[in-house]
Amino acid sequence: MESKIARGLGMRFQPVALLWSDEKPSGARQFSPGKWGCVMWLFAAAARGEVAACDRETFGCLGGGTGLGFGNQYLNWPGGVENFYCFLSTGKPDWDASKAELRWEAAKQMLEGERYRRSPELVRYFVQQLPITDIPARYVVFKPLGMVEEKERPVAVIFTADPDQLAALTVLANFGYSTIDNVLIPSVAGCQAIGILPYREAQAEQPRAVVGLVDLSARRNVAKQLGREVFTFTVPFKLFREMEEWAEESFLAKEEWQEHFQSSSGG
Repeated sequence: MESKIARGLGMRFQPVALLWSDEKPSGARQFSPGKWGCVMWLFAAAARGEVAACDRETFGCLGGGTGLGFGNQYLNWPGGVENFYCFLSTGKPDWDASKAELRWEAAKQMLEGERYRRSPELVRYFVQQLPITDIPARYVVFKPLGMVEEKERPVAVIFTADPDQLAALTVLANFGYSTIDNVLIPSVAGCQAIGILPYREAQAEQPRAVVGLVDLSARRNVAKQLGREVFTFTVPFKLFREMEEWAEESFLAKEEWQEHFQSSSGG
């Protein structure tokens, strides 16, 4: 499966298909059970040409498990979900690190807080608004779009876009609709912007695209693999197919934009 859009925009990284599966693809990269890791590393590996997968034992971190649709893993936060509310906001200076197992950086943030929300109560509201999902499959699979077989149906397709490409994708996602807000930029974790939010949109009659990597921690985690200038642009598969059909009649077919994007990519 190929993408006219990626070709037209001269994209450096391959679009990534996100699929649900009960079987793990042969040779797929996967975290070891219980080992910490950022699931955005798995996405980045797929953008660079590998296949990656995770399940309910190998999602790397509780946020990643929640973000990819393995239920509300925040309930399993050391000391209870209330501690997570503190972790994402103000911290908990009196927290006793000896009572729970957290890697060093997380333990430090537990004391100081990540300061991504102003208060624990606002984090509670944040979690309540998430479309938390328990997917009906064992694995979430990240696969370069070019490796997807015709019989496979991705849940979503994820583009890795620089600012010019992000602007173009936003225009194209609105091209065939009377509305002007067919792209979301939610303040959520990087994994949630490629997982549970697009899952929700995929069920809508007019699904919207979701911009991600506004998550500061995720941006730092993938900077070495993808660079510091990119965002994710996740498109439910229905919208992806529409955008692919629109590409040849949109601005992408015009010579000035072909020249612009190809010269920007070094092509």
